Amino acid sequence: MNNTIYDVIIIGSGAAGMIAGITAARANKNVLLLEQQDKVGPKLKATGGGRCNLSNTLSNADFMNSFGRNGKFMSDALNLLDHKDLIAFLGDIGVETHIPDGFRIFPVTHNSSTIIKALEKELIRLNVTLSLNTKVLRLLLENEDIVGVQCTKDDESAKFLSSKIIVATGGLGFPMLGANGDGYDFAKHLGHQVTDLYPAMLPLLTKETWVGECKADTIAKAVLKIDLPKAKKLKAVGDLIFTSKGIRGPVVLDFSREITPFLETHKEVPILVHMLKGMNEEDLRVHIKNEVKHNNDVTVLNTLIKILPESIIKELCKQVQADYTLTFKNLNGQIRDNLIKILISTPLTITDHVGFKKAMITRGGVKLKEISPKTMQSKIIDGLYFCGEVVDLDGPCGGYNLQWSFSSGNLAGHLLS
Repeated sequence: MNNTIYDVIIIGSGAAGMIAGITAARANKNVLLLEQQDKVGPKLKATGGGRCNLSNTLSNADFMNSFGRNGKFMSDALNLLDHKDLIAFLGDIGVETHIPDGFRIFPVTHNSSTIIKALEKELIRLNVTLSLNTKVLRLLLENEDIVGVQCTKDDESAKFLSSKIIVATGGLGFPMLGANGDGYDFAKHLGHQVTDLYPAMLPLLTKETWVGECKADTIAKAVLKIDLPKAKKLKAVGDLIFTSKGIRGPVVLDFSREITPFLETHKEVPILVHMLKGMNEEDLRVHIKNEVKHNNDVTVLNTLIKILPESIIKELCKQVQADYTLTFKNLNGQIRDNLIKILISTPLTITDHVGFKKAMITRGGVKLKEISPKTMQSKIIDGLYFCGEVVDLDGPCGGYNLQWSFSSGNLAGHLLS
């Protein structure tokens, strides 16, 4: 056993864990950071396809609103480290950032390794003890007080002592990078409640096979809605990409967090897709009328080609038995109406998803009501802290979740009590 008694032990070396270690060490704490993989930041390396979208430029209020009704929980963490503070912090450790689209914040290298190397270098500079290949088996209690962790390190038993433990283990996504849900087990073992856990930010699979004929096409500003009575108000807007077996793209990644829970209770989840950039039925009829006015012999395909890719037009025409080589005036009236209807609101049926193996985040986690938003400390066990994805907060694409990891880890690292 290592006889050193650390001021704080951090479990997990993602964004939350590493910044927690840096913050604590800068306050002259003796810090031990445990990671079960052989390198720090394994999941951070895969963030945003490796490009590492760190945060975005929303105000704190708008940022919190993007997380839904639980977003206000982040107020203290963001007040201590928002996107401007994060840019300054990264600059301080040698990472230059930029905002190429005026919204999303990236390292100028667009490479997550830049962030990992800088964080690791700062941890080493601050004399944080890094213990790699170390799997935490359980948290140790004596008389309801945290006293340390029991581990295996390089397949040998090890015990580390501290009265303060920060759990920054992340979620269940990308198990090949070490995600296994340990943090949820630690929380439950010590009396915390963990919500139902669902994969989120991942591609979806559809019953409809025609999407496979459109896999080369991307639809900008598509609107997705769930066609179920209890979900009529849920929608998402963004780029949609068809795949050989379903759909993906930013709008799907955002909306999947709403759909995966429904798949637990429904074998199929019907959705409606609007691909015409805000055009309603009247707008579409006016567009058709204007195209025909300029060329009375224009085909259905060429009438619609300005507003949708050719492959999608052809497949939707097939769905309603519309011959796209005819003119609109030569279509049967009912078929014409059916075509307009499916163009305006395209039905798809979600039947499955690709699971946690490709889920960028986990929906659900340790219940927020059992964590102090001012410190990230457990309300059940003194000295126990949670931060990052392990808690019940998840947001859309666009740097939201990584900013939350940095902000919550920084707050936990202050070890306020």
